[in-house]
Amino acid sequence: MGKYMCLNPISKEGLELFDKEYEQVDDVTKADAILVRSADMHQMDLPDNIKVIARAGAGVNNIPIDKCSEKGIVVFNTPGANANGVKEMFIAGLMLAARDIAGGINWVRENKDNPNILKDAEKAKKQFAGHEVKGKKLGVIGLGAIGVLVANIGIRLGMEVYGYDPYISLDHAWNISRHIIHVKTREEIYRECDYITVHVPATEDTISMISKSSIDQMKDGVVVLNYARDTLVNEKDMIEALNSGKVAKYVTDFPTPEIVNTKNVIATPHLGASTEESEDNCATMAVKQVRDYLENGNIKNSVNFPTVDAGPLLKGSRVTIIHKNVPQMLNRFTSIFGDENVNISNLLNKSKGNNAYTIIDVEDKYSSSAIDKIREIDGVLKVRTL
Repeated sequence: MGKYMCLNPISKEGLELFDKEYEQVDDVTKADAILVRSADMHQMDLPDNIKVIARAGAGVNNIPIDKCSEKGIVVFNTPGANANGVKEMFIAGLMLAARDIAGGINWVRENKDNPNILKDAEKAKKQFAGHEVKGKKLGVIGLGAIGVLVANIGIRLGMEVYGYDPYISLDHAWNISRHIIHVKTREEIYRECDYITVHVPATEDTISMISKSSIDQMKDGVVVLNYARDTLVNEKDMIEALNSGKVAKYVTDFPTPEIVNTKNVIATPHLGASTEESEDNCATMAVKQVRDYLENGNIKNSVNFPTVDAGPLLKGSRVTIIHKNVPQMLNRFTSIFGDENVNISNLLNKSKGNNAYTIIDVEDKYSSSAIDKIREIDGVLKVRTL
């Protein structure tokens, strides 16, 4: 059925979902699909035989999306597969910021040879005193798969939770606690909350969203947590705010030499989704999406093409067409089959920005020249027959 190439080690639990019809290869010129985690693909040559790339994770900054779109390569990610792992990491970061647990642990290590450590600890512990999060205000920017879990856990911890996401999906809206206070602007989060956590992708609108202008609106002594993307926070402005005391603690999963040498920073080495379960979940979702696309032409969780699901192909033939989102495309496709007196039993077409995708199921046999005519249409990027 197909050949796949792994640019990074991919969980065995996911790869086992490829049956005997699939073969793993090391040569990109022989692969139909690429599975990737963190490998940088921007300088990689993508031959015409590549049909799909699946990222075992949510972020796709390491994949040249525009180049893939131009070549008709569908790029999948796996949103939500690592959500629980990141949520649990958030809980750890929240506790580390509220209570000086790390400082206390370091004190114990430094005094490990002190025979009176227990007695001296009673005197020393005052310097590590913190506060409880119950009753504090938590602002969650981004209510996707991870943000919803984080907001809900905030409620369970007894916090007053504010949520912001103008693009929240229906599925995520159903899953969020009714006790969340939905706000219409990020500025409301900045003004009201004691703790602010970001869970959004890096886009034109969100890069450096936490910067001097937004920090100035925050409460004195605010705690900021970032388990999403390093570029969401302007590092220079954050360091200035930490040094002045405006921001009490900055919890980040993205250490740099500058930030880790700043006071009141709690940094971890990108551990948010670093669990066996998250890696298994991401690999499983990625492989399922690749198989459904190669075998049935269905697209789900693509970052560059629309979601189109025609179900499994049970009879007849299926033609899938990746093309530009321009007028008259459907008329030209159907006219070609009509000229051959071929009956179309099902047709699905959706667009996403400048890109579009069409699935056509036909009951009758068609000539190879019909497919050649479709390929020759200006704006058609890739045609497959199943």
